[in-house]
This record gives sequence, C-alpha cells and structure tokens, in this order.
Amino acid sequence: MTIDYLIVGSGLSALVFGALMANAGKKVTILEAHEHPGGFGHSFKIGNKYTFNAQLHYVWDCGEGETVNCVLKRLNLAEKVTFERYNPDGFDHMRMPSYSLDIPSDSQVLINKLSQLFPEKQHQIRQFILEVNTVSQGLKYLSPPLIPFELLKHFRGVTTTLKYLNQTLQDVFDQFNLPKAAQTLLALQWPDFLLPPEQLSFYAWVILFTGYQRGAYYPTKHFEFVINSLVQVIEEKQGKVLLNQEVTEFIVKGKTVTGVKAIDHLTQQINQFSGETVICNIDPQKAAKIIGIEKFSAKVRRQLNYQYSPSNYVAYCVVKDLDLRDYGFGKWNTFHTEHPDLNKAFSQMYEEHNFSQLSFAITTPTLITDAIRDCPEDCQIIQFLTVANYDYFRKLKDNNKKAYKQKKEEILNIIIDIVEKHYIPNFREHIVLKITGSPTTNERFCWCPQGNSYGSNMTPKQMTLGRLTHESSLNNFYFCNASSGYPGFAATFWTGAILYQHLSKDLILSKSLNSNNLI
Repeated sequence: MTIDYLIVGSGLSALVFGALMANAGKKVTILEAHEHPGGFGHSFKIGNKYTFNAQLHYVWDCGEGETVNCVLKRLNLAEKVTFERYNPDGFDHMRMPSYSLDIPSDSQVLINKLSQLFPEKQHQIRQFILEVNTVSQGLKYLSPPLIPFELLKHFRGVTTTLKYLNQTLQDVFDQFNLPKAAQTLLALQWPDFLLPPEQLSFYAWVILFTGYQRGAYYPTKHFEFVINSLVQVIEEKQGKVLLNQEVTEFIVKGKTVTGVKAIDHLTQQINQFSGETVICNIDPQKAAKIIGIEKFSAKVRRQLNYQYSPSNYVAYCVVKDLDLRDYGFGKWNTFHTEHPDLNKAFSQMYEEHNFSQLSFAITTPTLITDAIRDCPEDCQIIQFLTVANYDYFRKLKDNNKKAYKQKKEEILNIIIDIVEKHYIPNFREHIVLKITGSPTTNERFCWCPQGNSYGSNMTPKQMTLGRLTHESSLNNFYFCNASSGYPGFAATFWTGAILYQHLSKDLILSKSLNSNNLI
C-alpha cells in the first residue's frame, strides 16, 4: 500500500493533520517513538486508579466557530469531543503578597478591578488594557496571508501593533508606568510561557491573555479522550498510528525525502517506511541534524537556529477525604508567587536553582469536569508547575541520583508549605499519592530536546520575523510542530490544520481564525 503521508511523531499538530488527511481519503501512517501518542498532550496512568495529563492544564479557542471547534466539526467530532468553560468571572486567580486578583473575561471589569487596587494609576491601567485589545486585533490583520485592503482599512490598529514588534512584556509595562504589583498580577500566569516579563514577547502575552479572556476551557472527558478520538479517526480511515517506533534516519535522494528508518523498541528491529510526502512532527533541529543541516537552504538553516524554551518542574498529587472547593479552588487555575518581582523570582529559580521564594501554578482538573473520573470518588487531583533548568537537573541526575531526588522532593515540600500556609491547613495529611517530574522527565516521556516545554523560546526575536514555518526547502518534506507553528493546544490544532489546507487546498480555517492561534 502506498502511504500518501508518512508522519514522524504523534504530537497534537501531527494528529490533527493526520486525522484531517485520513478523513479526506488519504493513506496516513504515523510513527511515534513513545509508548503513548500525543506528545505533551498524552496522559499516563498510575495503577488502575489515577490518570494524569503530562502537562496541558487549560486551553482556549474551543468555542463555537473557533479553531478547535472548526477542526472537530470537519472530523465529525464536535459533539463527541466537548469542553467545559472555566469561570468567566475569574478563570485565573492571581495571588501574591498583599494582593489578589481574579482575571475576568470582561476587559472593563478587569480595568475596574485593577483600578480599585491601584486608584492612583487608573488612567495608565485603562490605557494599557485598551492597548492590549488594540494589539490583539492588529495581530489578526498582520497574520498571513496579508490582505492589503484589510491592512489599509485597519491602518491605525496595524501601525499601533507594529510598534511592539521587538518588545517584551516588561518593555510595555514600563512604557505605561504600571505599578510593579499590577505588573505581577497581570503576568502571574507566566508558567504558561515559562518566561518572565523581561524576556517574554509582548505579542505572545497579548495573544494568550486575550485568548483566555474569550474563553478558557478544559476537555469534558480530559485530554486523553481528545488524543484517542483523533487517533480513532485515523485508524477508522485505514490509517496507522505505530508506537515505539523511533526514527533514526531520514532517507534522502538528492533534495527529496522519500522515507525513514526506525527502530522498534519492542523488537529492536530496524524497519523502513516510505511515503509520497513526509511530515516531520519531531523537533526540527533534531530532524535537521539527522538529515544533515547542509542539505537545507540558507534561509531554513537560519530559521532552524532557534533557542529552546525553558523546561519545567511538575508535581502531581492525589488528596483523599478533602474537598478542594472548600479552600478556594474550583473552575479556575491559581497562580501564586512568594516573590513580588517575577523577573527576580524567575532568575532565582532558573539560574540560581533557588526555590525558596517560589512562583508557581496550581491546577485542579478533577474540579473542572466529572464526566470521567481520573481518580476514585473520595479523591481529587491537584497539580503544581514551575520553571526548572534542564542543564542543572540533567547533571544532578547523571552525577548524583540521590541529590536529584532530594531536589525534586525539596521543591515539592516548599510548595506544600506554601499551600498549607495560604490555602489548605494540614494539606500533607490528605496526600495519598505524589509524583514529581523534572526537565529530564519531559525529555524521556515527550521526546523534547533539553526537556523544552514549548519548542523554540517565546522571546521577541523568535516569535515574529524569521520564525520557522512548515516549509523545509526539501522536496516532499514539511515541518509540523510547535517550533514551525506555535505552541499551545489551540495553536497546534491551527498548525496541523494550516498545513492540511496548504497541501490539500481544502479551506477549514478562515484568516480571522489564524491570528487567534499564535500561542
């Protein structure tokens, strides 16, 4: 059988692309090195009781007519794969010393809340939030394909947006002279990027912040169901998703990629696969090194020279005989910082490996949906996430596994101390299961180089001009992942759908959707 599309890697963008092509009647085969499909969207089980998602916590652009919804409709999955919306009155709960703020969907309500906290800066706060909304709209018209008429029609918004092309979130905070505490409250969801304001692209922050304001969501049947539903579409259309197949070689004839060789981790056999078109869902830098970087054009070589995003530390906890709703948790995420300056907090954790003043995210998936239990009825799941330095944890693990385990336990104990102080007294007494993951865990289970969480780093330099696209400069070979598109659940749906549209000429997403999915 001739394979129309041979896809290397089963991350979310690859599954979306593969499902769309299989649904359109094409022969699709996906090769995945891991034992689970889905990349960072995969789930894992502990025994028969507990199910955890690798990293995804909440998503956006899932409402009627938005990107995820449009793709699911095309795949006849929109009524099967549904989403629960977070509380629009406060989808992100920001907590820091002396201040708290629940981020609402309504921008005017947000302005009012911030103005009450910082009455002397009401004008600056209003102007900043209005500018954020202007830039959000401007990015829509600046997203490809550019339409000259639209650019002229919205000239003022476009020119305003272009002012911030190379600016960080901190740059813009400073321009509007926002109080430091207000900056921290607005940027406290920094674990969504794993970058502090002084490094994060302003565009990246705007797109994600306003995207969640339009609607923050969680899958009704958890992320595992989303992944399995996409796999099911592929397999029902006679496609294949083959696990434990690590690609070790790309077969290249001249400037054309014709197939791959992969080692089967179960049998240790080397298998060869050929395809009319090869789609690369694994890290483009890693793929380019396997192929030979010299085979790519000078332009693509420059685009491939990106810096990886930081990695993270995550703790999965199960609590018993405790209702987290009684302690301020619910259909929202909580972001907490002990340090009032996020730039300094990030530096302490990432560069100094000092977690004494932690800044971290808290998510409670069990409280968002009960359609499918991810733990027993008398238990609930709570997860914690913060940044972590790959090189530091790699050296610890390689040189002193005891010290590596101790560091992971130390961070968890600091988190638990904070939770007991600010949220749930005697929290430790209710923990019946705890698992911690480091950057090396990401590398092992998600096959991401240096444990990176988002592919290329979301700095201004890497988020705009010169960013890698699906075009590889080799014949019949295309990139399709976070570094050649954009990171995040909705963005990977967008990345897979855009490549499908490019190759099939079948329109699913309109331009009005494209700009909403840069993160």
